[in-house]
Amino acid sequence: MDLPKDFIVKMKGLLKDEYEAFIKSYEENKSQGLRVNTLKVSIDEFLEKSPFKLEKIPWVKEGFFYKDEERPGKHPYHEAGLYYIQEPSAMAVGEMMDPQPGEKVLDLCAAPGGKTTHIAARMKQQGFLLTNEIHPARAKILSQNVERMGIKNAVVTNETPDRLAQRFPSYFDRILVDAPCSGEGMFRKDPQACAEWSLENVAMCAIRQIDILKHAATMLRPGGRLVYSTCTFSPEENEGVISQFLKLDSRFEIEDVQVYEGFGKGRAEWISERAANIDRTIRIWPHQVKGEGHYIAVLRKTEGEETTKRKYAETVKDQKLLKDYFQFAKETLQEIPKGEYVLFGDQLYMIPKEMLSLKNLKVLRAGWHLGTIKKNRFEPSHALALSLKGAEVKNKWNLEKDSLELMAYLRGESLTAEGPKGWYLVEVDGYSIGWGKLVNGVLKNHYPKGLRWTGNL
Repeated sequence: MDLPKDFIVKMKGLLKDEYEAFIKSYEENKSQGLRVNTLKVSIDEFLEKSPFKLEKIPWVKEGFFYKDEERPGKHPYHEAGLYYIQEPSAMAVGEMMDPQPGEKVLDLCAAPGGKTTHIAARMKQQGFLLTNEIHPARAKILSQNVERMGIKNAVVTNETPDRLAQRFPSYFDRILVDAPCSGEGMFRKDPQACAEWSLENVAMCAIRQIDILKHAATMLRPGGRLVYSTCTFSPEENEGVISQFLKLDSRFEIEDVQVYEGFGKGRAEWISERAANIDRTIRIWPHQVKGEGHYIAVLRKTEGEETTKRKYAETVKDQKLLKDYFQFAKETLQEIPKGEYVLFGDQLYMIPKEMLSLKNLKVLRAGWHLGTIKKNRFEPSHALALSLKGAEVKNKWNLEKDSLELMAYLRGESLTAEGPKGWYLVEVDGYSIGWGKLVNGVLKNHYPKGLRWTGNL
């Protein structure tokens, strides 16, 4: 790999005797991992059905390495959201967040969604997850991954940190800032990050990271946890940023958290002005574990003011507007979901009860997307299908993962089927993958056009 010369000089100076082991790691293949989506399947159940050769990742209970020859991204189980393909070191961040069901959690720089979906799985569909991405195209990908993993309690926004800080002061129990960075830890995985690297970019990233942390601090309640992470080795963006932030905001302190075998400590000697306990922060090195480079700091907000004045989202008060949805739910679902509904044009959502007003925010996904209210009918969303289990619907149509029928369904073709007419939850080996509508012996295909497969496996 052709690494930038300035980067080589810098790392030699920092690592000294460790440098040879570090640079040799670039000659090795990158480690690849997937994380089981426990919203849809238990770890044991997935391991029984998995077609892949997997090896446990020590630092995350849902995580597994897979071999280079495997293709988990091109498998029906991936479309059903049974797992998320994620770089192994990155999974450590979700572990350090340690979100709990019922909490209010913010993932501030969330695309493409690996850490968001990990957080959501740990929350078990309880509480409120706000997941944000400032870049519109990346926010769309984030929203798609939230949908694929069957997450019900997440709102996806495309906002700046400062606009969110105005809306959510002292609100969240936990906040993740997976900060935009120079990407040094991803050089082996992403050649583009290597091509775009420069010393000037490192300095610019550090300035931006401080600004993002300031806004995150505003949104965290007293006693809350703030996790800061990057995928870079630069002390300027890691120990340096955390030390500057703690100097600016004395309400925070570095927490002492469990460090897994092979994880390194923050390097106090690499910065001139260092915060107390900076060595409690975490460094993950590619020459010490099977993973790429990462930095993690876990902070606690020790004091601050609680904010009690809140304006919550406006929900649908006139239930007549939802009559076609309720008719669909009565005919299709075993039970009608309970919660608060919001309409965005003709799009119906159920929002987390903790959600504050959405007015004037750029919202891509306002919670659990149920479907579209059309003239005299309701059409269920793909998100609704992926968040349901077979026991929750009256009619389902199961297909086996290696069957020709499943391949036909994923290509958008209709299937021959017999049974009562109406909406059917289509499954692969018992896991929801989309909708079909049975009419006169034909299961009409409602798999989204943008997701349809071409060819065979």
